[in-house]
Formats: sequence, structure tokens, C-alpha cells
Amino acid sequence: MRKRARVIYNPTSGREALKQNMIDILGVFEKAGFETSAYATTPKPFSAREEAKRASLDGFDLVVAAGGDGTINEVINGIAPLEKRPKLAIIPAGTTNDFARALHIPRENPVAAAKVVLKHQSFKMDIGKAANKYFINIAGGGLLTELTYDVPSELKTIFGYLAYLVRGAELLPRIKPIDMDLEYDGGHFQGKASMFLLAMTNSIGGLEQIVPDARLDDGNFTMIIVKTSNIVEIVQLLAKVISGGRHINDPRIIYKKTSKLIANPIKDKMQINLDGEYGGDAPMTFKNLKQHIEFYANMDEMPTKSISYDEVKAEKQFVDKVDKLS
Repeated sequence: MRKRARVIYNPTSGREALKQNMIDILGVFEKAGFETSAYATTPKPFSAREEAKRASLDGFDLVVAAGGDGTINEVINGIAPLEKRPKLAIIPAGTTNDFARALHIPRENPVAAAKVVLKHQSFKMDIGKAANKYFINIAGGGLLTELTYDVPSELKTIFGYLAYLVRGAELLPRIKPIDMDLEYDGGHFQGKASMFLLAMTNSIGGLEQIVPDARLDDGNFTMIIVKTSNIVEIVQLLAKVISGGRHINDPRIIYKKTSKLIANPIKDKMQINLDGEYGGDAPMTFKNLKQHIEFYANMDEMPTKSISYDEVKAEKQFVDKVDKLS
């Protein structure tokens, strides 16, 4: 029996680039050996999620999530709870496309992104679970994490990544720390922090050095707790991120690997961000589901070895010693 693929696409993503290229996209998956059909999402809530679930239960071998990070998240949430899960492919057409960055999938050309499947390269990747929801890139809490879902969708479409920078400039003066209670593997943080993040890839908001030692299949989140809420210090930390991921040894940061996290607010309400969208309020428990879904990826372009935490730490110690000599 011939294999079947279902392309679930957002017709409004990327200035309708997916819609305009859909015939060519379908042709790519046909060439890869799949009998291929397409489903355009609708304004109905969770349209992509429900279609992903239906296609999976109907026995499709491959589901293709085509759209922004929000569409991809919905498709994941349709598939992740099922006992039998199809392979996934990604065609990015959003603003930052963090997940596609991590898999080294072309982000400017939907047809080129589809052609990744022709390389027949796939691997099983971790996904995160937060209460009864799933995520593939980040989860977080605190005022800083509200940035991504606080940008109007119209602004994202028109201005792209610039919209996040503009909104971030407006948000920084209002940042204040929240009293948090965070339990993780081998540790417990109680105190004030402007945010916590659980990262699954190296790309967050288009920045690819926030998690310089990211692994996609090791069963662990990278947890980052930003303790400072001082605007100047946050800008300093961002500068360290941009200049090679040097933030991970900064005393204003807690940087750890953990397979789970229990997050509790102490006083203030703490909203949870899942893949750039509002995901509910704490308290919330986060679990890493190791190698839960198999993804097509451009593995020739992916680094064969990630930078380890110890390597980054050793590099910092070396640089510090050189600075003292000068």
C-alpha cells in the first residue's frame, strides 16, 4: 500500500506563500513516494490540532505542519497524545520560525523546505508536556516571556521580527521580578526572578546562542532562570547571548539541565508561555518526553556535536585569565 501524507497549512502564513506554492509542495511529497493531500486551516479554534489528530488516527504515515510556530505547535498537540504517531515534516512560513531554525530547514522558500523530505533524513526528537498541553521549542513564565504572545498577529505579519523588537522596547521598563518556587532535577529555587525558560532547541526568538549546548533528543530541557529585572543588566545579558552564549556562567543566571520542572508562583500571578502563545497560569508541571516524535530534518546541516556546558565554562575561565593578564 502506498504511503500517505497530509499537509496541514495555514493559508494566511507568510503573506500567503504557502497557498501560492501548494501545487509545487504537493508535488515534492508525491516525488518522495507519498500519496499527498492538503488541508487549509480555518478560523475555527484548534483547526490544525483536530486535523492532525484525525489524520493520525486515519493512518497517515506523514503529517506536514506548514505555517508559523503556532501552527506547528497545534499539529504537535494533535499528535503527541496518541499511542501511534506519524512522522512529521515542517514547512516554516511564520515570523521567527525557531523550530525550523533548529532543524536547519529553509525558512524563506516553502518549496525548498518541502524538499528536505527528499533527503530521507529523520530522527526522534524530544517534546515537552505542560499539564495537558505540549510544546516543541520553549516554555516559560514571568513578564519577559509575555513578549511573544503580546505582539498582535497583524503586526507580526507586516513587520516580522521587527515587531518583537519594538514590543520588547516598550515592555522593558515594565519588567519586575516575580516571586517563584521552581523545583527541578537536583535543585530548588525560591526567590525573585524576571523569568524562567525551558528550552528544547538552541533558537529562541531568532537568537541562536541562548542555549549553546542544546540537544534535541537527550530527554532534558535547558532551564534558564533570569534573576535580575534591572533593565541595564538585562541588556548586558542579551549582549552576552549575542556574543557567543557567554551568559550561561553569569551569576545573574541559573543555567541547568533538567527532565522536569514544577513551577509555582508565591504571590503574583504567573502566566505560562508555550511556544510563543499563552498556555495557562502556574502552578504547572513540565515534563520532557524523550524522543517522542520522529521529524524530518536537514541533518547534513545540523552540527554533529553540540557545545557542552563544560566547554563553554572552560572557555570563559580562559578568557577571564587572559583579561587579567592584559
